[in-house]
Formats: sequence, structure tokens, C-alpha cells
Amino acid sequence: MKTAVPCYYHLDVEVSPERVGQVRRILAAHLKYWHLDNLVQPVCGGAELLLKAIDEHATDKSTSIEMWWNGQHLITAIGGNDRDLRPDQDLRGCLQHLAATSDGWGCCATDTGGKVIWFSQRARAGERIPLVPTAPAPSLREVLQVPRDVPAALLADPASTPDGVLEEAR
Repeated sequence: MKTAVPCYYHLDVEVSPERVGQVRRILAAHLKYWHLDNLVQPVCGGAELLLKAIDEHATDKSTSIEMWWNGQHLITAIGGNDRDLRPDQDLRGCLQHLAATSDGWGCCATDTGGKVIWFSQRARAGERIPLVPTAPAPSLREVLQVPRDVPAALLADPASTPDGVLEEAR
């Protein structure tokens, strides 16, 4: 199996009901670009639930979303700046869903008093079939034949011929 190239994506967004759908499509596009199509539904679903809960309960709607892919795990983190948002009360339903659908999750406070909620999904890197050069297909058009004989003028003046031409002609 090929080793996967680590990937990182960061998005700052002001959460609103119409932006939730846009963010879901953006995250899905990045996952597909990273060949993680099988993680689109659980990751985008979890992020969408968290963003909807932030939109409903938070007073500060500015949010950061980050995704890290290391070849085995995809970690998605959603951080808000609202000091009053209580994950244990306001986001209880979202956290229960994340616990049920992800391999791991957690919540931590930031230095500014905000909260970061993260969850991880385990997956293998997309199997890629190595490209094999193919033989050129025969052409139906006529081609000029390359002469195999060296012109006599080149053989007569050895100083004017580049090195190796005479050797190739013999």
C-alpha cells in the first residue's frame, strides 16, 4: 500500500443557516479530492450537526473548521469563540451523535475561552493503481522511412562529423 501524503485544510466561517450547507459541500469536496469518499457522510454529517447547534445556541457565530488527514485517521475540529456556549448542555445531542458515529472525539478549551470540539474517523488511504505505460497504437498514416546509410559526404570528411556518428554507421 502506498503511504498517504498528510493533508490539512482550514476554513474560517461566520455560521448562519445558509452557510451550513455551503460548508458541508466544501468539506465534501476536500474529502473527495483527498480520495476519502467513504468519509464524506460521517464527517460532513457531524460537522453539519455541530454548525447547526452553534448557530442555534452561540452568540458569537465565528467558527474555525480544520481537517487533518495522516493516512490512517481524519481528525475534524470545529472551534468557536463563544465563552458562554456549554458543550455539556447546549451541544449534548451533537456530542452523543459524534460519540456514536466516530472513532474518537473530545472537547477542550482554548486560551481565549472558546471551545474546540474534535472527532476522528479511521480510514485507509485510497488504493491507487500505478500507471503503466502503454505501447503506442499503430498509426494508419504513412511515415517517411529514416535512411540507415550515412551519406558519403560525412564519411569523406571525418573532422566535420560529430563523435560517434561513424561508430553508429559501422
